[in-house]
Order: sequence, then structure tokens, then C-alpha cells
Amino acid sequence: LLSLTISIISRGWRIQWSIVPEVSEPMEPPKEDLTVSEKFQLVLDVAQKAQNLFGKMADILEKIKNLFMWVQPEITQKLYITLWAAFIASCFLPYRIIGLAMGLYAGIKFFLIDFIFKRCPRLRAKYDTPYIIWTSLPTDPQLKERSNATVSRRASLYHGYPKNWMLQTAASRSYVGSSAPTGISKDEDTSRFHTTKRGNFHEVFNLSENERPLAVCENGWRCCLINRDRKMPTDYIRNGVLYVTENYLCFESSKSGSSKRNKVIKLTDITDIQKYKVLSVLPGSGMGIAVSTPSTQKPLVFGAMVHRDEAFETIFNQYVKITSASSSSES
Repeated sequence: LLSLTISIISRGWRIQWSIVPEVSEPMEPPKEDLTVSEKFQLVLDVAQKAQNLFGKMADILEKIKNLFMWVQPEITQKLYITLWAAFIASCFLPYRIIGLAMGLYAGIKFFLIDFIFKRCPRLRAKYDTPYIIWTSLPTDPQLKERSNATVSRRASLYHGYPKNWMLQTAASRSYVGSSAPTGISKDEDTSRFHTTKRGNFHEVFNLSENERPLAVCENGWRCCLINRDRKMPTDYIRNGVLYVTENYLCFESSKSGSSKRNKVIKLTDITDIQKYKVLSVLPGSGMGIAVSTPSTQKPLVFGAMVHRDEAFETIFNQYVKITSASSSSES
């Protein structure tokens, strides 16, 4: 066969067959350059997708933060009960059994239960407990909308009452104030009683009777005081409630004991106040307020505040008001 092929080629014949098939790729037409408007639209589409992605990530992180910050106590209580039950189970059961149980639950959940719930949204809205808990967790904008709606509802109810009823209410409050016990301090202007968990407000902080919390923070803001000048763990972080009066910034420690754990800062003694983020690795602007005074080397930080922006605006506005009034009186 080889000699026959060579002889055919020597006589001028060409063999056009081959064992390997020829592969020919179709020629694509050259792409035309995009116009300026098309490029701009492409950039807008990419930016919108990135914004939506980061927005979803921010919503997830805000929900997780609100879950651990007791914004909805009934949901957070269930979470901590589940964590305690898992911890107790890990102390008595082998890790293989716990891992097997978690794997079986995850498999049944993702491959069977979620498949059924996706086909039947009404069943999911009624019986899918993790989905119900996650959807009920609010984000920070939703919390702000709820608080604004509550304030507007109270204002509308207040303005909707007749004047005679308001006069009768004021008279009844004044009567109650005259017959109130001696251990409670009365606000002569608004006929309200300002007390803390441990008694009268001005007695707890050793202030004059006319020092009362502002209307915005009558119940105070729950937070933790971080004093970085102290080295002892018990003095470094204290949980409590923060109040703002006309002239002072008052922190009441939640731990029972002497009043030395409380902190009173005069607003005119503050040298600097700004928003603060305790951990720089966490996203967002943080949940703390840093207050600098001449008596502290490092700023005092009031952290873990759910309503940090509201507290900062109230403290800063009152601080500016007091400092401008004191400077004008000195001049």
C-alpha cells in the first residue's frame, strides 16, 4: 500500500483524504466599538448591580445586629435559649451524634422542606419558623420609620383631644403631684415624675432638683460605658443607661452597688464629642459616642447604642446650646 501511494504521488496525483478530520471555525464579524451612551449605560448597570448587592449585605448585617441587640426581645430570647440548649447537648452527647443530627436536619431542610415551601408560599408564611423570624427582623431604616410613626401617632392623638379634656388631665396631674410621696421628685413645669430604677433622679446623681432628663431621653438610652483609662475588667466596661439633662450627661450603671459606678459629666467640660466605632473591622459607622474631657486621658466611649444617631444629635445640640450660652454670658 505504501509503494502504491508513493507511485501515485510520483506521477502527479494528489491524495485529498486524511484520517484527522478538518475543523474549521466560523469567522466572527468584527465587533463595532460601543458608543459613549452605550458605555455610560453599561457603567450604570454595573453600578446598580453593585449597589443592590451591597444593600442586601447591609440589610443582612443590620438584621443580625438587631437580633443580638434585643430590638425584639422575644426573638432574641428564642435564639439564646437555642444556643444554651445546643451547648448543654454538646456537653453530654458525642460530637458524631450532634454532627449527624445537624447534617440530617440540614439535608431535610434544604432538599425537602424548602422545596415544598417554595412551591407553597402560603405554607411557608405560616409554618416556616426560620423564614418568619428572619423576615420579622427589622433593619435600621425600618426601626427609624417605626419610631417616627409612633411619634407622629402620639402627636396626632394629642392634638386630637379637646381642650377641656386636656385641662382636666392637667388638673388631675397637679392633684396627683400634690399628694405624691415625698421620695419622688416632681417636675413643676410639665407635672411629671422623673425617677430611675434606684430612686429619685437628682438624688441618684447628686444633682439639684431642677436637673431632669430631656423629653427625648426620659427613659434613657441603654448602652455600655467603655473607660479606656481603667485597667480592671469590672471598671473598663459597665452596662447601664445614659441620660441628658440641661447641663449634664449622666450614666447610671445597671450593676447594683454604690453610686460611685455612676458617671456625671458636665456639658461645658466636654472638649470633643463625635461618633465612634468600637471595632474598626466591622462595617458601617458604628454604634458608639466618644466624649473627651480634661480629666480623662482617652475619650469615654458609650457603645452598643441602638439609637446612636438620635442620642448623638440630642447630646450635640444640647452641648452647642450650653456652650454658646456660656460664651455669650462671659462676653
